[in-house]
Amino acid sequence: MSTVSDTTTKFLLTEDRIPTHWVNLLPDLPGAPLPPLHPGTMQPAGPPDLTPIFPMALIEQEVSTSPEVEIPDEVRDAYRLWRPTPLYRARRLERELDTPAHIYYKYEGVSPAGSHKPNTAVPQAYENAKAGIKRLTTETGAGQWGSSLAFACRLFGLECEVFMVGSSYDQKPYRRSMMQTWGGTVHRSPSDRTESGRANASHPTGSLGIAISEAVEVAAQDPEANYSLGSVLNHVLLHQTVIGQETIAQMEMAGEAPDIVVGCVGGGSNFAGLAYPWVRRNLREGANVRFLAAEPAACPTLTRGVYAYDFGDTAGLTPLMPMYTLGHGFVPPPVHAGGLRYHGDAPSLCALVKEGMIEARAYRQNETFAAALQFAGSEGIIPAPEPAHAIKATIDEALAAREAGEERVILFGLCGHGNFDLAAYDAYLAGTLEDPEFGQSELDAALAELPAGAPSIA
Repeated sequence: MSTVSDTTTKFLLTEDRIPTHWVNLLPDLPGAPLPPLHPGTMQPAGPPDLTPIFPMALIEQEVSTSPEVEIPDEVRDAYRLWRPTPLYRARRLERELDTPAHIYYKYEGVSPAGSHKPNTAVPQAYENAKAGIKRLTTETGAGQWGSSLAFACRLFGLECEVFMVGSSYDQKPYRRSMMQTWGGTVHRSPSDRTESGRANASHPTGSLGIAISEAVEVAAQDPEANYSLGSVLNHVLLHQTVIGQETIAQMEMAGEAPDIVVGCVGGGSNFAGLAYPWVRRNLREGANVRFLAAEPAACPTLTRGVYAYDFGDTAGLTPLMPMYTLGHGFVPPPVHAGGLRYHGDAPSLCALVKEGMIEARAYRQNETFAAALQFAGSEGIIPAPEPAHAIKATIDEALAAREAGEERVILFGLCGHGNFDLAAYDAYLAGTLEDPEFGQSELDAALAELPAGAPSIA
């Protein structure tokens, strides 16, 4: 265990310690990776299938087999606005739990948008601007991604058009204000502006899958526009690995190494950003760190989904991806963790779960908010509903360490603050927060909707 001062709370890096490269885990993954498939031919989708909506630089990152990818100087310069981010030792939470565990958390809420999302929004905006693109379209759930991309577009002189999931559009009006402050245009999804939106008018609360369809449809029809995705794809996860690389250096400052790394999962970028540099240590150096992915019981992709090829969006405009899925037509209940309401997950993350290298647990909405209040009461930061799932998992692990009388080092990702999510806290405090769960009938419906003709990978 650590020999540093008993009072050290923050572990801070100077700007010269901002990583110079992103970590690409794909070359280290066990077995040959399953390719995305073109839905029309069922053949592997290649760069020509992606050029209508992505710049070539991001496509090259998407398919790269290099173990590291250099971060452009212009991107590192923008990162200096908030990176490196702090690592905290949660000493007060440890005392409240009366646990021998040491709890650390990496806090990404210090970014301009208040979450981890600018880590990929900035390089995506940079590469699109460099390619001569004038406008980016995207989806957003709770608004962290949309506000991050609006911020990044402002940095590089691009227009930004965001389709925001209907339930979050209604629940989080100030996220809309953030996007508009940075010059973004925001539409409630499903909208009447696209074929995809009009086809899903019967699902007024919306979903990330529907919003993705709308954004892709708009980008594909405008030669001066491209689409930008906030999670799932390889290049997005790649950009987020600045998080984990910094924590390796910060844990060395603390004189400790994690026994378990915990993160919430919606599409996978936050979890991968924290965990993948540590996963690579397991794969290359024989380290024995456990990894725990926490997701909502209302949208339990990793714990209840089927491993299959499926579309990344609701309308079926994307390539088919090998992943755990609840069915591309699944519209999750309008839980407040809007960033976790996605039917699939990143293929690389799903492959690691399938191999047993990452554990997954699902939590109900009320128990995650109870954990969030306990954390806020001891550590002071009000967490977003998404990382509240990771906090719940962390508290469970810390209490298990107490019961076992074991000293464990737990590292979790606090990927954003909840200062724009107070309506959710109001509902919890008033006792009106519901606990929807994914049922067997919904799983059966998901299986029935899987694309016909796709090879079986279960």
